[in-house]
Amino acid sequence: MQSLVLYGNSLSGSLPFEIGNLNYLQNLDLSVNFFNGSLPTSLIQCKRLRTLDLNQNNFSCSLPNGFGKNLALLEKLDLSYNNFGSSIPSDLGNLSNLRGTVDLSHNMFNGSIPSSLGNLPEKVYIDLTFNKLSGPIPQNGALVNRGPTAFIGNPRLCGPPLKNLCSSDSEASSPSSFPFLPSNNPPQGGDNVGKVNGRRGLSKAAVIAIVLSDMIGICVIGFLFSYCYSRVCSYGKRKHGNGYGFDQKGSKGRKECSCFRKDESATLLETVEQYDLVPLDAKVAFDLDELLKALAFVLRKSGIGIVYKVVLEDGLTLAVRRLGEGGSQRFKEFQTEGEAIGKLRHPNIVTLKAYYWSVDEKLLIYDFIPNGNLATAIHGNPGLVSSTPLPWSMRANIMKGVAKGLLYLHEYSPKKYVHGDLKPSNILLGHDMEPKISDFGLGRLANISGGSPTLQSSRMFSDKPQHREQSSTPSEVATVASAASFGYNYQAPEVLKVVKPSQKWDVYSYGMILLEMITGRSPIVQVRNSEIDLVHWLQLCIEEKQLLSDVLDPHLAQDAEKEEEMVTVLKIAMTCTQSSPERRPTMRRVFEALERISVSSD
Repeated sequence: MQSLVLYGNSLSGSLPFEIGNLNYLQNLDLSVNFFNGSLPTSLIQCKRLRTLDLNQNNFSCSLPNGFGKNLALLEKLDLSYNNFGSSIPSDLGNLSNLRGTVDLSHNMFNGSIPSSLGNLPEKVYIDLTFNKLSGPIPQNGALVNRGPTAFIGNPRLCGPPLKNLCSSDSEASSPSSFPFLPSNNPPQGGDNVGKVNGRRGLSKAAVIAIVLSDMIGICVIGFLFSYCYSRVCSYGKRKHGNGYGFDQKGSKGRKECSCFRKDESATLLETVEQYDLVPLDAKVAFDLDELLKALAFVLRKSGIGIVYKVVLEDGLTLAVRRLGEGGSQRFKEFQTEGEAIGKLRHPNIVTLKAYYWSVDEKLLIYDFIPNGNLATAIHGNPGLVSSTPLPWSMRANIMKGVAKGLLYLHEYSPKKYVHGDLKPSNILLGHDMEPKISDFGLGRLANISGGSPTLQSSRMFSDKPQHREQSSTPSEVATVASAASFGYNYQAPEVLKVVKPSQKWDVYSYGMILLEMITGRSPIVQVRNSEIDLVHWLQLCIEEKQLLSDVLDPHLAQDAEKEEEMVTVLKIAMTCTQSSPERRPTMRRVFEALERISVSSD
């Protein structure tokens, strides 16, 4: 057995010791169940494991000894939402093959963060939120340049990137940073009158002046409040129901006296409390209560919150992304951004139907798209034995639909947007396998809500370009540019310079997606003992004059009569992935070229 996938059931009890007998096991997914107890020590005998997903169970106790040393082939590790305790094993730093997010969040891990976690690959995002960790955060390797969002929910952690200093830092602070406290000893000698420990104090005249000015200030403030109270409340008696006098709804005798009208000057908190579920689509017929009472299933979890499949009582199915609990002071920005995104209407773009904002919760509500995403359609789902490959005709329709959606964003949307994070996992497939570009504007909304690592803005006009010194290492720059987006392999080379987002970024990402759909290969290709990106791999194939059949996805062999079309699309993809942005075509030219292929094939 190579894959054991049991997620989303109601399995309970402890994990059997015999799990260690599955020596060939590569994928173990037990997430969203009711398993409890400790992990059996035999688990570390499954040395071929590449995926271990145990999130949303009740596992407890510590991880087995030798966990990181024996499971060195792990590529995905998710232990979130359990009750794992004790300290984080130091040998987790041996997991050098990990990718994406190492999720240890929402557990009971305690003690200090082992510095060995810094040995993990630098592109890995380590989520340690909501544990009982304490002490300073190590500043080495993969732990360097992580934002505070990776460590929230651990009040006893200290040091960068958190604001609270460690006790040793506080003790090291210079005495001059503290307020001067006078000595209890009386001054000695006539020359020291008015001085304390060599420092000159305030004279009696100065002290009297300060006291008098304070008394006058208090009297003036009291007079102003008294005047304001009498004017506003007397006016309220003459005019009822005007928003700041008596209540219109019959609460006689209850005065609402204030120096300020309750109109546009309402506080942010009052404004937020007035909002329930904010619909962005006239067809939205459900409210917040219906949404919260609905059946919900976890679809996926990423660096930008959890996505749920939600089924309302009337059968309507939605996708709800939960962004998190931060950013309580930026509602107006969120409102402006959300409404702008909600106005976009195109058959190849997922529509934001509604959102919900409160201090404790931020939700984005979309239509549910039933057939998964393009990444799964190309490569299959890890843990499943097989999947039906896409025929060429379907791939061609998806290519054209994505191009049409991008063309709308670039030229026909109100602000001529840039997506900025296009990748196969962001392209969802509808009932008839029609493509729908998702996650547009998600990075910006996540930044505002404070629920994710910083993301590059997906709107051209949102942020000013960031400038970094030339001494920055590539990994540091990549952290800012892709910022835990995990779509780094699809982003244009110039993104590393952290310049203003350009539509040519999307063209490059689109070209990478075309290459992936034609070759059936991942963005990173293993060549002998090294890894190269898909663009350079294809260039190498051309230089070595390899056969076309060696380049194309083997599943396309059944469409051999369409080879000429495939070669044409391959050329379009290579043009889109030029290293120089100026040499890449616009999406209009790309779409027109794809249209000509469709016409000629007809």
